[in-house]
Parts: sequence; structure tokens; C-alpha cells
Amino acid sequence: MPAFQLRIGDEQRDFDVARTGDVLHLAFDDRTVEARIVHRDAVLTLIEVRREDGTTERLRLAGVRRGDKRLLWANGRSYSAERLRRSGPAHADETGSLSAAIPAVVAQILVQPGDRVEAGDKLVLLESMKMVIPITAPHDGRVSKVHCRPGDSVPAGAPLLEIESE
Repeated sequence: MPAFQLRIGDEQRDFDVARTGDVLHLAFDDRTVEARIVHRDAVLTLIEVRREDGTTERLRLAGVRRGDKRLLWANGRSYSAERLRRSGPAHADETGSLSAAIPAVVAQILVQPGDRVEAGDKLVLLESMKMVIPITAPHDGRVSKVHCRPGDSVPAGAPLLEIESE
């Protein structure tokens, strides 16, 4: 089963992403693409994609995530996407870890383990480059773990908390 289902425009796509160090493995449309992260900062990621014929292409990427909505920029073109959730009942052991999208400082934690949250609820406030970035619940559930404290400096990808689906 794919890790993600995205709707881009009117088209729905299934894909899976795995990261090992600086290498991304992307599987979609019955093919697999390997990409290497060349550079990453707080705003931009530069990746190099190796095609099946051996040629490479560099892509400048940036994006914003708001719950299940994504706004992506690739080499100057804009794409909007929506992560589609699998239908059917949620399993009690299904968890989701929420991570910092960019390096930041934890300004405030608005929930604690055991709290019930709904999709879109603000959970953590991060500060980066004089901006306050809210981390919101991507789905309904219960906070199972909090991995950070106010004042912590967190790198991009650092897990902040976990939510169990109900």
C-alpha cells in the first residue's frame, strides 16, 4: 500500500518516499526514481534526479504544508496538492509523528500526552527567521508522546510529538 495519496489538480496519485541519508527513493506510476539532496536550507532544497538513461536533472524545491494541504514549488512552477487519507476505520495502533519542516526553536507546546485533538488544531508553535510557525494536527486523535520542550532548537525533520488515531 502506498505511503501517500496526493490529489494534484483533478488527478490522484499514489506514491511512496523513503530517505536514506541524502538519498530519496520515490516510487510512483509503477516506476522508481532516485534523487540525491545536494543542498538544503531553511527555505530551499536542491535535489539531483537520476533518470533511467543515466542523465541527471537538478530541481529547486520549496513547499509549505498545512495539515493535509501542500503548496509546492519546483523550478519556479507552483503545484497544489492534498494528501488523501485512507478510508475506513482507524486502527488503535496507527500513529503519526509530527516533525519540524524547517530548523526552528520550540516557542510553545499547546498540548500534552493524553489530550484529544481534532484535525487542524494547533499543537506546537515554532519560531524560525522571526516567524511563528504553527504545527497543526493532520487528523483527529490523541497525543501519545511529546518529544520536545519550549526553548529546544530542533532541526528539520525532528519529531515533535506523536498522535494516535482513534
